[in-house]
Amino acid sequence: MAKAPKSLIILGGGTAGWMAANLLHRRWGQSGTQISLIESPEIGIIGVGEGSTPQLKAFFDDLGISEAEWMPRCNATYKAGIEFVGWSDRLGYERYFHPFPTDVDHFTQPRFFYATRARRTGRDVPAHPDPFYVPTRIAREGRAPVAPPNFPFFVSYGYHFDAHLIGAFLRDFGTQRGIRHIEARIASVDLDSNGDVKTLITDDGRRFEADFFVDASGFRAAIIEGALNEPHRSFGESLFNDRAVVAPTPPLNAPHACTRSTALSAGWLWRIPLTNRTGNGYVYSSRYIDDDAAAAELRAHLGLADDAPVRQLKMKCGRIERSWVRNCLAVGLAQGFLEPLEATALHVVLATVNDFVEAWEKDDRDGFNRAIGTRYDGIRDYLVCHYRTALRQDSDYWRDAGKLTALSDSLKGIITAWFTGADLEREVLEQGVADVYPALSWHCMLAGYGNFPDQASLKPPGPDIIPVDMAEIERFVGGCAMNFAPHAEALRRVAEAA
Repeated sequence: MAKAPKSLIILGGGTAGWMAANLLHRRWGQSGTQISLIESPEIGIIGVGEGSTPQLKAFFDDLGISEAEWMPRCNATYKAGIEFVGWSDRLGYERYFHPFPTDVDHFTQPRFFYATRARRTGRDVPAHPDPFYVPTRIAREGRAPVAPPNFPFFVSYGYHFDAHLIGAFLRDFGTQRGIRHIEARIASVDLDSNGDVKTLITDDGRRFEADFFVDASGFRAAIIEGALNEPHRSFGESLFNDRAVVAPTPPLNAPHACTRSTALSAGWLWRIPLTNRTGNGYVYSSRYIDDDAAAAELRAHLGLADDAPVRQLKMKCGRIERSWVRNCLAVGLAQGFLEPLEATALHVVLATVNDFVEAWEKDDRDGFNRAIGTRYDGIRDYLVCHYRTALRQDSDYWRDAGKLTALSDSLKGIITAWFTGADLEREVLEQGVADVYPALSWHCMLAGYGNFPDQASLKPPGPDIIPVDMAEIERFVGGCAMNFAPHAEALRRVAEAA
């Protein structure tokens, strides 16, 4: 087992940098590794997304941080999944919910999968995902996905939060435990004669050396691309959104525990409920709409004045070829960016750092780089499938999205399995992509859009089809949801415990 490095410098703060710092300190701090983080107070946090997957809860649990410690400080709310609105014009499929997994899925999910396959093969049976999943009901009824002690099943959930505040919280948490925090602007990076990173040099001439470096410098990628010249692989051919315009609005009176993604003319709008405000952002492609028109569409959708302030962001979807190059690991935007449709940014940071530590101890850099590249590509495929199979055709943007041809072989196999009536769950498992997105996610998206034969061509189910008792599904899902407290009540309990 390889020994931990004696010294490690992280370049860049924000959520990604401080997450990496705290995780590495958790793993290697007791081994004597001195961890420092250098960030410039002049460089702001991009803050493209303010939602997470359930992996963020695992991160806080790993560090021993309770929800009462961080959620009130970061204006956080709970998240049971994502609701997609307007991505399909098909009657009855105008919206669907992508739930986070629970133990009770084992009771209802097989029947949902069975129903989707029956409908894909021409049988007129109910196959919309929403009635089958407890988190969907929890969110729709304004409940929190926090299982009470009397509910003996695991329910995973994520959070919504203020990205600036969570970065500050993790900074304070880390520095109190020995992580060295340095405010400086790095002007250049020196390499040694072997090509490894040797020194970070500030604009006032200070020099910082370490055995290992983590590049969390955002889209600048100052070390991994700037100094080490690692190539960047663009995903622009299949993910052509490259801009976002954002604006806050007042908090919702009764925020539901979900992110909402609403399709607009040249992209989609996120709505993220925090305790002190609502975050809104229109992710779009500059090929189809200019910045001023996108800002106007955002303001109109939110009911804002024509001169209401907004913030414009530029994005580049893609990833570097290798995340671990010589004595440098890239995380966050320096490593890659995938639009925030499924809130995977922090998920990737956590997976990268945890897998890196394991790979370091096994001396398996090549295996690590392959695995991280596969994870990025797998998330990209799931995002691309959102656009490729969306049933919305009211603008050039959506018509072109439905004609995307730059698809990986993996995604082609999944789409083919769905539309030919094959076993999609088996396809996902045999491809080995279930650890990126499980069969639940693929079924919910493809069925949620209504990707089934036209209603006129469907036939009543024959004796070969086992009918799904939707009344029983309703009783079970509704009964389970009754165990969960209202979202506002759960947030109040956390605040009182702080």
